[in-house]
Amino acid sequence: MRLSGVLKKNVPLHLLKKRKKISYYLKTKPMLNHYETVFIMTPVLSDEQMKETVKKFENYLCDKGAEIIHQESWGLRKLEYPIAKKTSGFYQLFEFKSEPQIIKDFELQYRRDEKIMRYLTVALDKDAIAYSEKRRNLKKEKQQTEEKEK
Repeated sequence: MRLSGVLKKNVPLHLLKKRKKISYYLKTKPMLNHYETVFIMTPVLSDEQMKETVKKFENYLCDKGAEIIHQESWGLRKLEYPIAKKTSGFYQLFEFKSEPQIIKDFELQYRRDEKIMRYLTVALDKDAIAYSEKRRNLKKEKQQTEEKEK
């Protein structure tokens, strides 16, 4: 059921009965969801081309108003099955917050870029967000202990 052009599930329950407050809420509080995207780039790219491609998608997200929380390069990895006759690819992960409307355009950019072999974007729930924060913190602690040992 729609309420003044907005889905009910996006609006807090205490505002559903008060139409004036709903429009104010929607104007002042943009709906930011937490997303994670992983994409695989073709292995024939040079290191410079790979960094350029990653920077291109990072800039696209920033230009659209997304907040990049974390990004990770997983490097060159072997694929489980061949994609376009290639058996390896460069993996990259972005974790970001953005409005849901941006995702459709962002994935269109993936499809248009011939350097991208596969991509997957998922919305994270509260448990997945907690897990990714825990994973990042453990990684930071591990790096700090390695630096202290040196």
